[in-house]
Amino acid sequence: MANLCIFEDSGYQKLFPLCLMRPVFEIKCGISTLLQKILHSYLSVEKDIAVSLECREYLQEVVKNNHHEKPVNALPYANDCLFINGRVLADINLSRQIPFSGNDEIFVAGSTVVAARLSKDNLNKLRDHLGKETFEETLLSLKKYAKTTSIDIKTIDYPWQLIKENPSEIENDYQKLWGKGKIKGKLNKEVVIYDKKNVVIEDGAKIESFVVIDSSNGPVIINEGAHILPHTTIQGPAYIGKNTKILGGSIRGGTTIGPNCKIHGEVNSSIIHGYSNKAHYGFLGHSYLCEWVNLGAGTTNSNLKNNYGNVKIWNKGNLIDSGEQVIGCFIGDHSKTAIGTLLNTGTVISIFCNIFEGMPPKYVGLFAFGLKKKFNLDKAIEIAKVVMKRRGIEITAEDTNLIKLLYSFKT
Repeated sequence: MANLCIFEDSGYQKLFPLCLMRPVFEIKCGISTLLQKILHSYLSVEKDIAVSLECREYLQEVVKNNHHEKPVNALPYANDCLFINGRVLADINLSRQIPFSGNDEIFVAGSTVVAARLSKDNLNKLRDHLGKETFEETLLSLKKYAKTTSIDIKTIDYPWQLIKENPSEIENDYQKLWGKGKIKGKLNKEVVIYDKKNVVIEDGAKIESFVVIDSSNGPVIINEGAHILPHTTIQGPAYIGKNTKILGGSIRGGTTIGPNCKIHGEVNSSIIHGYSNKAHYGFLGHSYLCEWVNLGAGTTNSNLKNNYGNVKIWNKGNLIDSGEQVIGCFIGDHSKTAIGTLLNTGTVISIFCNIFEGMPPKYVGLFAFGLKKKFNLDKAIEIAKVVMKRRGIEITAEDTNLIKLLYSFKT
């Protein structure tokens, strides 16, 4: 049996606020998470794999709940193990570039440790040093016992990269998971589809009258249980996840939605994690929404500056030039906007924020209540319980403990 460990490194800090409540490998790009992409590559060459996960200690219990079958922060006692950085944006060739078999070797892309293949002796050295330094520092300390190889592999270093890579990742995931179109859901006779060979509509999906699906520029995938209401246009590449409702409007290319979302209005080149709502009119473009986000009616973001310059984004206390001309907003888990909220280009809103003062600044910190107060912790947890229960999900003790811990964070 092959051993594969997906690990976090300190690079998670630059992916704020997307990874405050999840490890980096659970971030989504295209149809799947970074973890799913890595596993798909290695499962294509080896079916019998023991997978373990290494994450920040404060996320450990939540990750255990989400991955019951995988050991978390427990290195395998084995003859060898292959470690892959959870920020790697894996394609199907990753398992060939960094195979299971071979001598001890550490793979780096610039200053980032992207992978390490270790035999039993080095695994024991790694285990002995864990807790004394960061995971990647420990891996780097083993360089004197293993060959170091520079390798050209994509990693996700900043949130805006996810938006830029999303159209091609939808296409890549479509090719890996389906490869060709199939239409099995319930379609009204007034539905119009352009280029059916690139359209997947799974059994259990329902498409109402006067819906237009256009896959001329990329595949359109509509998962089981999804419901597309009248007067909706979906342009590929696009993915509509399980049990998601599109309530009308325009879903433009490069967009990932769901599962379990309610969406209306215009959405362009954006990633919307599960259980988030934009159920009313308004524009969302080149943006990333985490889970349990709710955008009030008329909430609209800018994704292009009036001077057409590069967008600067708050990151670790500084404004960083993204190098991109078109970037929207990044909103953390459980945050909400009031009706008529307007978001500047490159706005970053952290977790559990309640925005109701029109146009917030480009950065809003954790648990903000308006622009001057902090959200009451007990009230924040109470609202999260209500919101999640509406979707048939009970908040766990581990979730509650994580929220309480994050409330003390200063970022």
